[in-house]
Amino acid sequence: MKILLLCWRDTTHPQGGGSERYLERVGEFLAKQGHEVVFRTAGHTDAPRRSFRDGVRYSRSGGKFSVYPKAWVAMMLGSVGIGTFSKVDVVVDTQNGIPFFGKLFSGKPTILLTHHCHKEQWPVVGPVLAQVGWLIESRIAPRAYKKAPYVTVSEPSAQELIALGVNPQQIHIVRNGVDPVPPHIPRLDRDGQHVVTLSRLVPHKQIEHAMDVVAALDGVVLDVVGSGWWQEELVDYAQTLGVSDRVIFHGQVAEDHKHALLERATVHLMPSRKEGWGLAVTEAAQHSVPTIGYRNSGGLRDSIVDGETGLLVDSKAELISATKKLLFDAPLRTHLGTRAKERAENYSWDTAGTQFEELLLGLASKK
Repeated sequence: MKILLLCWRDTTHPQGGGSERYLERVGEFLAKQGHEVVFRTAGHTDAPRRSFRDGVRYSRSGGKFSVYPKAWVAMMLGSVGIGTFSKVDVVVDTQNGIPFFGKLFSGKPTILLTHHCHKEQWPVVGPVLAQVGWLIESRIAPRAYKKAPYVTVSEPSAQELIALGVNPQQIHIVRNGVDPVPPHIPRLDRDGQHVVTLSRLVPHKQIEHAMDVVAALDGVVLDVVGSGWWQEELVDYAQTLGVSDRVIFHGQVAEDHKHALLERATVHLMPSRKEGWGLAVTEAAQHSVPTIGYRNSGGLRDSIVDGETGLLVDSKAELISATKKLLFDAPLRTHLGTRAKERAENYSWDTAGTQFEELLLGLASKK
């Protein structure tokens, strides 16, 4: 099959994250099975217009908003045999807030991939665009994809889709895999107790809450791993709290360094307002590091088994209290970390890729 993957970013993009890694890993698996895979995404300063990586052909064009109309034109040209998208058999349309409407513009069988609904995130773009975006996501997209299969990554995300009117029979849950830990990890100095966040630095991730934890607990250091356009605001917030000397912004780091930071941490904090799954939960678990996150974030209710592989809390005060408890209760921390690591071993990209391939083959056979 020739498979077209549509996503507004890839992992080379400065704002790329776990959802982009998910689609790339699925694409790489499909390429290994002999399928032709094209990944269409936005361009950015450091990326070539076309590239080939791990069996997947990347096609980049457009920016934050123009990536959509440029993909529409390319799909319409492909439908008449012109360009990179010609002779496509099936499409995976990633809805990061709004979809590409690949089903309409390509005329090909399409799966809609959505990690979670974005109602809580839309306000960051302003009141007008937020209303338009939520209208598209909650009303227009479900109607446009009324008869199409959906893929999402957790049971809470599936329930959100059902609440929007999506037929439960059309929803398939394909959970995240996890990359293996690099064979060689640098050893970092263990100067006191470290907690870690691994995240894009954007408002809905609420890294401020992790800083509030540090402000409430003497001697605890926060390692912030990741980058994003909200970083200056976070730096200012750390200064306001008076914890700049105990909050370290590492930015984007190499895989071995990322795992070294996770391995050194006592606890992983994920105070995000919204998650589809929370890939960082599984990555921390690979080092027997339990995660504390918010119950109302959605996907963390699936990736964390509360009281067994980590802790779910309902407020910032509880986040602080739970972190203090784990920092000082070594037996509980060890139990949670051990169980988290055992659970993480059940997830693989091969499993996710196999499930995706089965769906795509079934969809292509119905053409």
